Amino acid sequence: MKRYIEAWIRDWMLIFSRELRHIFSDGGVMVIFFLAGLVYPLLYGIIYHNGTVDDMPVAVIDASGSAAGREFIRKLDATRELAVTRSCPAIAEAEKLMQEREVHGIVLIPEDFDLCLAEGRQAHVSTYADMSSFLYYKNLSMGVNNVMLDSMREMSLLPQPVLYEASMPYNRTFSYTLFFLSAVLLIVIQQTMFYGISMLTGTMREENRSFAVLPDMLNGKGISRSVLGRGVAYWLIYMAIGIYVAVIVPAVTGLPRNCSFGSIIVLLLFYVTACVVFSFTFSALIRHRETVFIMFLFMSPVCLFLTGFAWPQSNFPPVWEVFSWIFPSTFAVRAFIDMNTAGASLCMAGGNIAALSVQIVVYYILSCAASVILSETPLRQE
Repeated sequence: MKRYIEAWIRDWMLIFSRELRHIFSDGGVMVIFFLAGLVYPLLYGIIYHNGTVDDMPVAVIDASGSAAGREFIRKLDATRELAVTRSCPAIAEAEKLMQEREVHGIVLIPEDFDLCLAEGRQAHVSTYADMSSFLYYKNLSMGVNNVMLDSMREMSLLPQPVLYEASMPYNRTFSYTLFFLSAVLLIVIQQTMFYGISMLTGTMREENRSFAVLPDMLNGKGISRSVLGRGVAYWLIYMAIGIYVAVIVPAVTGLPRNCSFGSIIVLLLFYVTACVVFSFTFSALIRHRETVFIMFLFMSPVCLFLTGFAWPQSNFPPVWEVFSWIFPSTFAVRAFIDMNTAGASLCMAGGNIAALSVQIVVYYILSCAASVILSETPLRQE
């Protein structure tokens, strides 16, 4: 038994050192792991550092010339999001102002606005946003929608049986940074790891090498020590990157942290481990190095929205809810938002951590199976 354990550790160290050598000798993988993994989160935080834009200048075209139109404009100017700085007689003048960057949005009140309201028909207000920043679109949509909802409440003749008051305890200012960055940070860990491992896998497949990199002395055996040896190489790298992404970047960008450092580390232990075996499993499907870049464009937005940060999880169609269970990011992002933004305890995030534990077991078995199949590829002598 002692000889077996010594041999197991020796083989594990050999595989571990080989994998590190493969990682640090591949320029493309180094760019994805260390440049993209370290720069992207910080770049997102810098771009959306303010998170909000107050009193965004807009131009208004009141084709109705009515009292209702003037009241709508007054309320629009009173919102936190918008400031009505220009009143234009025609759309062409407003478009020119937007091109000259004097305004970042246009609101068009139609001629029949007052008549529609008087007859109880639906009235339409058109908006045009400067899309050079998503914050401009957000401000214009929120400002106009809030005024419309307030106007509808005032004009409604129906009694309000239950008085209510809206409360946004975790994002009172509708900060885009708090809304978006909390979700995208952990996505970076999964995506960059998967693409880096897939690039190495594609290269080894193209060079007719087994991606399991089994030592010759094992004669095709020792799959578990191969998976664990390779896995620890990525695990160590990405635990460091994960601490940078989930702890340092939020501190630099001013993202609130409502949980302890230890809670984040526990989440990263499960999440990074799940990402490693997830990447081993699905990278086995990669046959060419270039395939990764096509997958990057397609899968990153999908993984992001499947976390439920922008669309309520309760409203997911069943097929998409089940599909979201494939990705470790689904559960990790939900747990991170619950703990870091809403102040939930580690126990309250236990359901998502338990799901990550199940993924670790399932993907470890699948990654071992993939190693068995792909280890039949002839090895190139190193």
